[in-house]
Amino acid sequence: MDQPIKDLFRFLAASLLVVLAAAVLNFVVDPLQLFRPARLFTAVYSQDSRLQNAGLIKSQKFDTLFMGTSLAIHFRQSDIDRILGVTSLKLAMSGSSSREQAFVLAAAMAQKPKRVIWEVDDWIFHDTPDIDADANLPADIYRGNAKGVASYLLSGAMAREALWVAARSVPRLGSALAPLTSEVLFKFPLRNVDDINTLRRGEDVGAIYNSKRALAAFKYITDPVRSKYLLDDTDYDMKVRAFDRDAIGLIGANPDVTFDVYLPPYSILQWVALRDTSPETLKSVYAFSAHFCRRLMDFPNVRLFDFRAVSEVTHNLNNYSDVIHHSPDIDLKVLGWLAQGKYRVDASAPTGSLDRLGAQAAAYRVGDADRP
Repeated sequence: MDQPIKDLFRFLAASLLVVLAAAVLNFVVDPLQLFRPARLFTAVYSQDSRLQNAGLIKSQKFDTLFMGTSLAIHFRQSDIDRILGVTSLKLAMSGSSSREQAFVLAAAMAQKPKRVIWEVDDWIFHDTPDIDADANLPADIYRGNAKGVASYLLSGAMAREALWVAARSVPRLGSALAPLTSEVLFKFPLRNVDDINTLRRGEDVGAIYNSKRALAAFKYITDPVRSKYLLDDTDYDMKVRAFDRDAIGLIGANPDVTFDVYLPPYSILQWVALRDTSPETLKSVYAFSAHFCRRLMDFPNVRLFDFRAVSEVTHNLNNYSDVIHHSPDIDLKVLGWLAQGKYRVDASAPTGSLDRLGAQAAAYRVGDADRP
């Protein structure tokens, strides 16, 4: 055999050996805990919710799912469990669409949860690409099919993470390597599932959430140069289609699961921004919200809560880092309201809270002294 052909075979054999070694390492260490909960190796977690959720569904015990967008992502599972008396799994994903949320929740339904707590933003209901065209969400890993398992086991990037996890699991090495395991270098820097996408304990919350930042954000989004994004919610029919496909489809397919759906307490500035820059958008949002509230009343397994008109929270701008994102203190209030059944939408007046919100938004004035 000619030397070049021998070299080619050696190269192919070496490549195959590397691939097989990566597959074995990924299977044995299993950073996502897809095959088994972590026992021999340190349990690790990623801030990448779209990836990490696939492993959490497989490895964690839960009776309650907690879903939402960036408005729900800073909640701690320990707080959810303590206040609501449940065993929860937080699956919130920043910037997620209703299609993504419904897909992930449907995957978790295989574990037979009793309850879903679902933070719902108006803007999640959009026509988005099919879930398999979503480059950020590994759909086949959730499905656990051959393609998904192969992509996980044969991933060189995952093997690098697995090797580091194995090293961190060695008692004498673990303490030395822990400070080096930064989110910049590694995808799985966390050891506690409760810390996934939460603020660090002891962090200066007042520096993040305050009226100065909220008003600066209001000024930014209402600037004519940038306010066109507020027009995104004008397509009422599109939102209804997405809502029926994703939310109603999931709720209707799981009649034995209780869905606690809640509308989060945006600051009043969000509604004032729409009022002042795009009244047609505000009209469309109100119309869709009315449809949303009425439609959910048709399902006996749904309890709908509307926190948008809770003025003692929404008018206190120190609760916000921009016009919508509220502080961890409000996270705890939301959980308390859910536990107490406060602000639950009455089937006999499904738009009552929406009407109060409309009156508040129409009357609110941002004074010159308050503007940044």
